[in-house]
Amino acid sequence: MEDRGPELFVVSDGTGETAVAAVRAAATQFLETFRVRTFGETRHESQVRRVMDRAAEDGALVVFTVVNESITRLIRDLAIEKGVPAVDLLGPLISALASHYKLSPQLRPGILHGFSEDYFKRIEAVEFAVRHDDGANLHTLFQADLVLAGVSRTSKTPLSMYLAQRGYRTGNVPIVPGVEPPRELMEIDPRKVIGLVSDAPALLEIRRARIRQLRASPYLAYADADAVDEELRRARELYRRQGWRVVDITGKAVEEAAARILELHQEGRPA
Repeated sequence: MEDRGPELFVVSDGTGETAVAAVRAAATQFLETFRVRTFGETRHESQVRRVMDRAAEDGALVVFTVVNESITRLIRDLAIEKGVPAVDLLGPLISALASHYKLSPQLRPGILHGFSEDYFKRIEAVEFAVRHDDGANLHTLFQADLVLAGVSRTSKTPLSMYLAQRGYRTGNVPIVPGVEPPRELMEIDPRKVIGLVSDAPALLEIRRARIRQLRASPYLAYADADAVDEELRRARELYRRQGWRVVDITGKAVEEAAARILELHQEGRPA
């Protein structure tokens, strides 16, 4: 059975998008794939108690953006009582702003984003990226602004989520050895598609680290040097044949690789 990865609970008295964005940005620094569950509109004690009970059962870390002082205090108290690690994203910053500038915060839930057109665009993009992660919902992939293609462990999901936070509807499709790429990917406007590659030794090390985490057999073709070389060669060949631009993610932070993807995207847009 596949390891589903550690679980994170995002608790908010608003939509939770602020905390989710922060969590996903932090998660890009790890090889592990985190499962993020969002509990929005959490404004009552009964809701908090249910979430904290579940977090204790699942061994989850709780990240919260709650402005109501009594609810914040309850989360902290229950975290101590139940042994649940909890991170307050907004409380320390609001306190620092209030103290330094001698201001009184409004402490109204749900006002972090406002309702600008840009906000709704980013929300739509994030939802699109979640629905179109790892080759899912190919029948609507054509609606993407960007599509990332790549072999396993070339940062497709972290990059998709980062680009979505910037407002770009991004899907990603894995290139699997011995399996023909899906027709929907091959028919996408090639100006939308970015092929991701990596230096073979770097990719090999990432895959071997993943296998160690999963306690799987170290002799899988997934982490075989020759097999990885062949995967990358075939992927590059596919990208050339389809006329897709290529981004090498080797040694690049998600932000750096995403910046390069957006450069190519802008260059490829019709005049």
